[in-house]
Amino acid sequence: MSNLVGDTIGLIHLLSSILALIFGTMVLVMKKGTKKHKQIGYAYVASMSILILTAFMIFRLFKGWGIFHYTTVLSLLTLLAGMIPIWTKKPINKWLNLHFSFMYWSVIGLYAAFAAEVLVRIPETPFFSMVGIATGGIMIIGGVIFGINKSKWIKTFGIKNKKHDN
Repeated sequence: MSNLVGDTIGLIHLLSSILALIFGTMVLVMKKGTKKHKQIGYAYVASMSILILTAFMIFRLFKGWGIFHYTTVLSLLTLLAGMIPIWTKKPINKWLNLHFSFMYWSVIGLYAAFAAEVLVRIPETPFFSMVGIATGGIMIIGGVIFGINKSKWIKTFGIKNKKHDN
């Protein structure tokens, strides 16, 4: 078990990642804008915040700052880019689409990280090739799904850009 989590920080990182995967998936599939969506959405943001914080505290793999710390910065920026429009309701007429798009990519990025984590644990596989295959594959699939469905999702989930929506 210590090989999987390393220490207490690793355990917290693992648990928060599991919660983020659950909450992120729920938010993607549930009706948007409801009280439940908002509650689960904030649970996703909280679990992702813990996940990101602990990721910056893990240095086992590279014995210092490594490639996953850069992807963690990207994850933080995507999460913030998805939440700032909700908190500010700006830019007017675009904030909800920004929220929807960035939060979608936040969850897809989490799926990519999960896939990379799983693939690199396969014995005798090339580490960076597995990371690239997992990340690239998930991001391509996510992009295709997003491109095909964005208009439909906006209509289905009732996404409207109003100045004073909560």
